[in-house]
Amino acid sequence: MAFGADELRVLRRALAHALHPTPLDDEVVQDCHRLAGSVDEAVREAGRLRAFLLADLSRYRDALPGSATGYLDLLQDALLTGYDPRPEDLAALRGLRHTAQGAALLARCQVLAEKSVRARLAGQRTGPPAWPAAAGPRTRLLALPGGRAAADPPKPKPGPSSPDTPPAERPVPKPSEVFPPRRRPAAPPPEKRAAS
Repeated sequence: MAFGADELRVLRRALAHALHPTPLDDEVVQDCHRLAGSVDEAVREAGRLRAFLLADLSRYRDALPGSATGYLDLLQDALLTGYDPRPEDLAALRGLRHTAQGAALLARCQVLAEKSVRARLAGQRTGPPAWPAAAGPRTRLLALPGGRAAADPPKPKPGPSSPDTPPAERPVPKPSEVFPPRRRPAAPPPEKRAAS
């Protein structure tokens, strides 16, 4: 996951506050809320993408041998993202080991599967979990320590009938309304034209 310049600024400010607590402006608290929401959405999107890739991989595996090229490419992509090959992947690869890509992937998947089995038998986990499920909804970040004072009740959000409601946005004016067309100067009277 990559952060933009604005997100890094918010993250740096939040980390500085964690190390040296100081009162935070409402704007900084809102920035932290937005950043937390963006991170949550990125995690959910990554989970959806993993689920889609796994379903796609399964469809291609079920359609073998006709889908061999697509299956091998998808499996290679899945392995790059931490996918732990399953027994059905190993069985499918054994049937495709006559191709160079199939033989290379079979060797790689056998090593990964062996490491996974050894780690499970030892009761350990090596590295990040393989294809973790999408994170469930986590507790919403409601306030940061040192931010808005606990004694201050939150300001009510203005409703549609509130006097604080800003006026409705005006429609964007047309260019002809902003820059009226130029008027040509009136032609001189006929007698002046004849005199010159």
